[in-house]
Amino acid sequence: MKNLVVLTGAGISAESGIKTFRDSGGLWEGHDVMEVATPQAWHRNKELVLEFYNQRRKQERECQPNLAHQILAELETFFSVHVITQNVDSLHERAGSSQVLHLHGEINKAQSTLDPKLIYELDHWELKLGDKCEKGSQLRPHVVWFGEAVPNMIPAIKIAQKADIFLVVGTSLQVYPAADLVSYIPENTPVFLVDPNLPTHRLPQNATFINQVATEGMKILKNELLNLQ
Repeated sequence: MKNLVVLTGAGISAESGIKTFRDSGGLWEGHDVMEVATPQAWHRNKELVLEFYNQRRKQERECQPNLAHQILAELETFFSVHVITQNVDSLHERAGSSQVLHLHGEINKAQSTLDPKLIYELDHWELKLGDKCEKGSQLRPHVVWFGEAVPNMIPAIKIAQKADIFLVVGTSLQVYPAADLVSYIPENTPVFLVDPNLPTHRLPQNATFINQVATEGMKILKNELLNLQ
């Protein structure tokens, strides 16, 4: 089977009803994103940050995977599909994708503020002040905040380097370092980008741009991909 590597962004989740920062002008209930999604914000007001992610977690659990998620899962019948996502939701997994790497963490997990390697699955949507890890420190959302390193970039690069076909779905490649993944794919690898916005990142010469939202674009792209098996 050929390796089909897919980089997904906020656009694919938006069609399931998950709000994006871009759609809201970078604001959440009047708060700038830098007030709720940075290490500085956490040190300044833990309760506000926890509430921000509690509401996002609650919303995520009310949403369902859409056709774009489902098509990517169905493609596992024909390809070895690796999804690298910038999204913190679980919609890819819930649609049936079996190999998903989250660049920016997972909203349904919490991590220790003392030992980042201590990560816990959340079976509820609310994380509170006073919820602690086994070492006694406060739990925080298991997400990569603005200004933090992206630990999963190294495994993501290794996956991209083995791509036979590379897809970009629901992102116009404005978020770094994720946008740099296209620089690591093998030369002459077919690249397809599905997004309603023109990419600002320079794409390989053999890239095909499908100017559609994720669900419509993946319907168009599915048959073309099957011809590349």
